[in-house]
Amino acid sequence: MKRTRKILIPFLIILVFVLIVLIIFANRFAQKGLPTYTGEVFISGLEDSVTVLRDRNGTPHIFASNETDLYTAVGYVMAQERLWQMDLLRRVTLGRLSEIFGDDFVETDLLLRSLQYSSKSKDLINQSPIHVIEALEAYANGVNQFIEDNSGNYPLEFNLLGYEPEKWEPYHSINLIGYMAWDLKSGWDELVLEQMHQKLDSAHYIELLPQSARFKTSVFSFSENELLASNKLLELGKLEKLGLDIFQGSNNWAVSGNKSITGKPILANDMHLSFGVPGIWMQMHQTVPGKVNVSGLALPGQPLIIVGHNEKIAWGMTNTYVDNLDYYEEKINPEDSGQYQYNGEWLDFVVTTESIKSSSDSVFIKTYKRTHRGPVVSEIKKVKDRVLSVRWVGDEPSNELLSIYRVNRAGNWDEFKDAFRTFHSISQNIAYADVNGNIGIYACAGVPVRKRDAIFGVLPGWTDEYDWTRLVPFEELPHEFNPERGFVSSANNKTIDDSYPHHIGTWYAMPYRIDRIRELLEEQDIFSIEDFKRIQNDTYSTYAQQFMTDLFPLIHVSGAKSLYKEAYQQFENWDGNMAKDLVAPALFETTMFMMLQNTYKDEMGEELFEIFLQNRKLPRIALFNLLSDTNSVWLDNVSTKETEKITDIVTNSFMDAADYLAENFKKKPASWKWGYLHQITLKHPLSEVDALDKIFKLNRGPFSVSGSYHTIAPFSYPLFTADNIIHGASHRHIYSTASWDSTQSVIPTGNSGHVKSEFYMDQTDLYINGEYHDDPFSAEAVQKAEKYKLLLLPLE
Repeated sequence: MKRTRKILIPFLIILVFVLIVLIIFANRFAQKGLPTYTGEVFISGLEDSVTVLRDRNGTPHIFASNETDLYTAVGYVMAQERLWQMDLLRRVTLGRLSEIFGDDFVETDLLLRSLQYSSKSKDLINQSPIHVIEALEAYANGVNQFIEDNSGNYPLEFNLLGYEPEKWEPYHSINLIGYMAWDLKSGWDELVLEQMHQKLDSAHYIELLPQSARFKTSVFSFSENELLASNKLLELGKLEKLGLDIFQGSNNWAVSGNKSITGKPILANDMHLSFGVPGIWMQMHQTVPGKVNVSGLALPGQPLIIVGHNEKIAWGMTNTYVDNLDYYEEKINPEDSGQYQYNGEWLDFVVTTESIKSSSDSVFIKTYKRTHRGPVVSEIKKVKDRVLSVRWVGDEPSNELLSIYRVNRAGNWDEFKDAFRTFHSISQNIAYADVNGNIGIYACAGVPVRKRDAIFGVLPGWTDEYDWTRLVPFEELPHEFNPERGFVSSANNKTIDDSYPHHIGTWYAMPYRIDRIRELLEEQDIFSIEDFKRIQNDTYSTYAQQFMTDLFPLIHVSGAKSLYKEAYQQFENWDGNMAKDLVAPALFETTMFMMLQNTYKDEMGEELFEIFLQNRKLPRIALFNLLSDTNSVWLDNVSTKETEKITDIVTNSFMDAADYLAENFKKKPASWKWGYLHQITLKHPLSEVDALDKIFKLNRGPFSVSGSYHTIAPFSYPLFTADNIIHGASHRHIYSTASWDSTQSVIPTGNSGHVKSEFYMDQTDLYINGEYHDDPFSAEAVQKAEKYKLLLLPLE
């Protein structure tokens, strides 16, 4: 034994020494590129000094004497905190993900290249006002100064992946706007419906479709508003895995001074997107005396504040879900496959050959085709028997960057509206509030006017019969200004009632969030910021309440085994609160999933049902339709002799849910807490390599959370994987026009993407706990909150 001990002790000492050396090395490796927060930095191209004050939350407050210096500083500071994220987003828009992530991303790159973001971006630069061009050039200069100053000292991700950032070009910033437009499209998944239609009869097929007449709650009411003028995601799923999805949903609302404790409007906004590390937004405050003073959220890679407030107005966005993408089947010339028919003529496809390099050192030669409408996507969508092209609004003339530049400087409702006249490819319901007591909301969207009624599926492309004729003029888009009810609100719900003369959308969010928001806005006369915090973090579900009213009474457990009776007791007296410490939410969500299986799987079959489940919206729409029509043709199980009714489906689904929870978690229903199932881990893309996460502590979580996709506080997950929350509020903001210093905000991660920065994930606990931090705006408040001061000085 003594001899063994003598051998082991030196070995253990050496092992401990090696581990200490590795930890020290890993720590130094991770600290490369750590931002400089204090002192002086000299930058070429500055005319005067720029002051960057970082507050206790790491928000940069940038004070410059002119706009060129401001945006140069914005580029430098943003690159300090988010350079790898900026490069990653740039690679998305350029279709160059394979170069760092390997062969699996080749098809994704091909699709992204076929969208030709850069071509439109370069055209926009040539068409934009000089002040916007100068802002982009200054921003690029600031980014490139940081890249040059830190050669060989780049952040962790560049070192792990073995490459260096390239020079930033102005059009790269505009590309990000194009990518946002693509991510916000509506209609890309409609090919799944074709698969459904081929297998199902019309009666079953129709009941899977969104039926707008059943959506009773709309953002606007055309008849009452006097201000109104007459398949799977396939390769794009990899972007979601990287946390590169943009908007998936959002909430916004504003109350007038008559409903505010301050006598001035209050506005709230939380935009919903995929969770990732770092988060998509960077909090920032930009100031040039007499020119611009704006604070809010910036998208890394571009210089402007996307949503936020200036000295006069505040604004916040939600996705409008415009039907802005159509599929067309092309008729191919039997004598020349390089031509397609249009209005009796054979037109040549525009064919582009791409060389896609991979990190594996492989080079893939790929081609894609475009028609006059847009890219051919048959291969991408795995369609073999037809040639399909798409037209989407992102190819239409628009200039979102100009809109954002103008709204950063807008001072009233008219200037706000004028700003968004060029905002076509990214469709948003934008809520508004100002210091003069006004509130409003405008559907700033590119809404196609078609020659046909809105229908689903692939359209004949060989004539102009199904083409778009124009976009709805800006003046005719739905909007409200100072409505009598004293508030405006939207939550990705139906835009406007059916009396509106133009078709806007189909794939709206179910009305559960908006119904709850309006219920809360109507239940009291006066609101404070604290009230708005409570609303943003509300976890009561009108969906669950509808279930309790309409379906719970249909569950029969008399004579059933004790497990079902105990589970049934968890539903009794439940009010629909999706709180993490309750059992009922877990039982409810599982029961609804079992209803999907028990209602739809027998007719669809295994393969089609799996495709159905993987679509984000179809299962939710199907359940919404089922709740709206409890005599659905889907209720009968075709594999049994009996004719099932809604009572059978609900009771069987409830029992299946109880069995599943007992088998997979704990046997006693009292232990099936929602938070035990419903969890979120904030993941860095490189944490897919488990060792990297353990060494560098890239991720945070898991955290148990309340809510679900149908609550105002939206923590959403793929069906039946509640422990894999992937979508939710990407920020929470509350703006008080009575005092901008009272603004409250939080983001899920932190302002820095550098793993060793104190501002990496420093807001996560606040966010998970439903808490906020101050957003200082006045010079006095910013100075009081100052933690670090950095001077950017002209390089002589």
